[in-house]
Amino acid sequence: MMINRQNWRTTLEAVCIPIAAILFSLVLFGIFCAAAGSNPFAVYASIYKAAFGSWHSFQNTLIRAAPLMLSSLCTALPARLGLVIIGNEGALVVGGLGAVATGLALSSAPPTLVQIAMALAGIVCGGVWIGAVGALRYYRAVNETISSLLLNYIAIALLNHLVGGVMRDPSSVNKISSYPIPDVNMLGNIPGTRVHYGLIYGLVACAIAYFLIQRTTFGFAARTAGGNIRAARIAGLPVGKLTMAICFLAGSCAGLAGMVEVAAVHGRANESLNANYGYSGILVAFIARHNPLAATIVAILLGGILASGGILQRAHGLPDATVLVFQGLVFLVVLYSESLYGRLPFFKERSTDSPQQPPSSEQPSVAAV
Repeated sequence: MMINRQNWRTTLEAVCIPIAAILFSLVLFGIFCAAAGSNPFAVYASIYKAAFGSWHSFQNTLIRAAPLMLSSLCTALPARLGLVIIGNEGALVVGGLGAVATGLALSSAPPTLVQIAMALAGIVCGGVWIGAVGALRYYRAVNETISSLLLNYIAIALLNHLVGGVMRDPSSVNKISSYPIPDVNMLGNIPGTRVHYGLIYGLVACAIAYFLIQRTTFGFAARTAGGNIRAARIAGLPVGKLTMAICFLAGSCAGLAGMVEVAAVHGRANESLNANYGYSGILVAFIARHNPLAATIVAILLGGILASGGILQRAHGLPDATVLVFQGLVFLVVLYSESLYGRLPFFKERSTDSPQQPPSSEQPSVAAV
């Protein structure tokens, strides 16, 4: 009974603290809006209207949620191994580049084959990109947070170099872009909606990631190594292989997000591929406590916030980047809330629930033995 109570308290803590952090972020964001001369409650109403107020608005939210789901796994999966990787944006960019290059090279092939090839190219490119971070961490003890962050800048520089060079479409003048993917090879929309099939990719990837981490021996080994890497080595677990495998899977999800962006939204590679979905995915992973299933819900909420930037500018005169201020506040508060886990008295099991009985005279205590 005591174990069940403690599990219930732990679950309640994992739900209440992130919710409280988001609510506190709303308060801080309201103060920011008030300082800018806007009514905070009117701003909140506009955000809700733009994100969930109608079916049309909700579809815009789902379109933005799809890459957030996939990119969040780039942080959530390595976190189970004890790694803090923030190279989501770089993996997304190289995944998109790989998908575009593959789509252009196979433009005359059957559309289904081209779409599968683009997805595989995005997965492999993103996986190798973050796999390199895992290799540097395990074999050369390079901090994975710093190396993954620096790889973001390298990926963006590579995007600018290729799009402005060998992949450039001469007809793109106002916005330098690569040659376009033929319309027949683009990902279509879910029937009856404006939402592309990238949303299905995100939901399926999160479900598979949850099953892999929580219901397989591979996931158990990864969680064991993340809890105590020294004990994992003593137990004979292949920590190096686990690190490489987890990092590859994490990068492949972000790479698939890049493929979705170019094959379902932009149709080509350009600066729009660097739309900060990777950085937002880090926030999704932390709010979801690195739970892939919870990441789907958080991605929809954050997608709605990102979709409301335009209405804040039109209705309240706030800059379009105001939603990024809110996003930053959420990130800071969520990071601070990490220090509260296990420290709040309400979520701790009270010692009076199971009073200790003194050892009987018939059975000697452990200390006596």
